[in-house]
Amino acid sequence: MRSLTELDKKHFIHPTSSIQEQQHKGAKVIMKEGDGIYLTDVTGKTYIDGVSSLWNVNVGHGRVELAEAAAQQMKKMAFSSAFSTFSHEPAIRLAEKIASITPEGLNAVFFTSGGSESNDSAVKLVRHYWKIQGKPNKRKIISLKRSYHGVAAASTSVTGIPEFWGMAGHMMTDFLHVDTHYNNTTEQAVQSLCQAIEEAGPETIAAFFAEPVQGAGGVIIPPEDYFLRIREVCNAYGILFVADEVITGFGRTGKMFGIENWDVIPDVMTFAKGVTSGYFPLGGVVVSDPIHEVLKEKSVGTLFHGFTYSGHPTAAAVALKNIAIIKEERLVENSKRMGDALLHGLKKVKNRLEIVGDVRFVGLLGAVELMQNPATNKPFSSNLQVAPKVIEALHELGVICRSVTYDHTNIICLAPPLIINQKQVDKLVEVIYEAILKVQQQLGIKAE
Repeated sequence: MRSLTELDKKHFIHPTSSIQEQQHKGAKVIMKEGDGIYLTDVTGKTYIDGVSSLWNVNVGHGRVELAEAAAQQMKKMAFSSAFSTFSHEPAIRLAEKIASITPEGLNAVFFTSGGSESNDSAVKLVRHYWKIQGKPNKRKIISLKRSYHGVAAASTSVTGIPEFWGMAGHMMTDFLHVDTHYNNTTEQAVQSLCQAIEEAGPETIAAFFAEPVQGAGGVIIPPEDYFLRIREVCNAYGILFVADEVITGFGRTGKMFGIENWDVIPDVMTFAKGVTSGYFPLGGVVVSDPIHEVLKEKSVGTLFHGFTYSGHPTAAAVALKNIAIIKEERLVENSKRMGDALLHGLKKVKNRLEIVGDVRFVGLLGAVELMQNPATNKPFSSNLQVAPKVIEALHELGVICRSVTYDHTNIICLAPPLIINQKQVDKLVEVIYEAILKVQQQLGIKAE
């Protein structure tokens, strides 16, 4: 263990981590193996993976079927390029499969290696779409505050969390951010979008990007009418609507894709994470039939955009098997049932504690928001670090979760693997209660 810790500090620069904390304390935990909803570290301690690692291990850990699918494809043909119109069966079959499960009219797929690349690609594709129609000025991208769309150059700029913008100096130009529906009405949020469009000029706006549920922003679930209004606004102004399904896709919300909860069809959809349940890096962009028709007719010559691993055959083989597991084991339906069970259990937790505010879930994507005064929505002072303390208490009790503390919030995010059962849900609820109670007592707040 000590040797691994020292090697980690010496050689491994961790993503989205404190480099100084790593050097001072070493790795938080070094994982060794996974099974179902559980992860086990090198000391033998087992944890419930309460966020599916990074919202992505939808079918759970240790799925031998996925390892076998990868091995079989590697033995046959591990890799072949898709550049210059070269192709291969796994990518063709996966594109067909994705077209068959996405909302109606989304039938053509551009493959990437992950979510950041998918949203970067979507930015370039929608700008290209307008450019080849003689509208090169129609290139501005609007997204929501508190949104997260990745950390590549363009996707960082689409992201609406300022902490991500300053890491390398500044963001790219022609990106606008408008008010989210968090702590706003639908009307207020839609008005913010309309105002931005009018001020910039609709003739300059290429697309509006939104996650069906804002994940890294705190699992912000929209009002029932929000996306219906967004679709109307985009139609009225001639703007493409891009749904970022990187977190919400492949059963996470109790539907195959998150936007289906609100009966809205986007023009473009991005995906990653759950398409392979994290067993192989893969993402993509799905475009509507009208967009594909324009590309086929007017995109002359080489499309100068692509990645070495776009349409990776082994990744595609793993994704095909992963989607089959989701279908065969009815994990979309289980996500809905167990999400409802988690919501029911955590509402009971809310009634037993003094610092639990909103509890919200759609499928197995949810959050518990902590407040100094839930009745008035009074937040805790940021220096108290309430949510991080709960995360630490959960870690000690054997549950991995993540917190969101942007804009003085204290939110505990939950997204366990879609295979979770009722007994495991009950255990997760019990441990969450114990962790929050511990922090509540540390704060000197007594239960009434």
